[in-house]
Amino acid sequence: MRRVVLRRQPPRPCPSNNVVTIVRNVQHGECQRNHAVHVGGLAQDGCMEFFPRGGEGTAEALVCAACGCHKNYHRREIHIHVICRCPSQNG
Repeated sequence: MRRVVLRRQPPRPCPSNNVVTIVRNVQHGECQRNHAVHVGGLAQDGCMEFFPRGGEGTAEALVCAACGCHKNYHRREIHIHVICRCPSQNG
């Protein structure tokens, strides 16, 4: 089972001359890998968060240092924030 959590902040109405910024943060939570699937059971290792094994841009960055699983086995959370920079109405 794959679960994606999507959290959004509703955009505020802004005049056309203002800057709207969309910030997207992706985090990987607990490991969802079933280590006992080959015997018909369910056993998860309890790794609570993804920690990359290597530096960004390397193949080791896709492997968790805590449990040794690929990043795709960890629950993915996407946080989207819409930020509108509106000037002060007072002038």
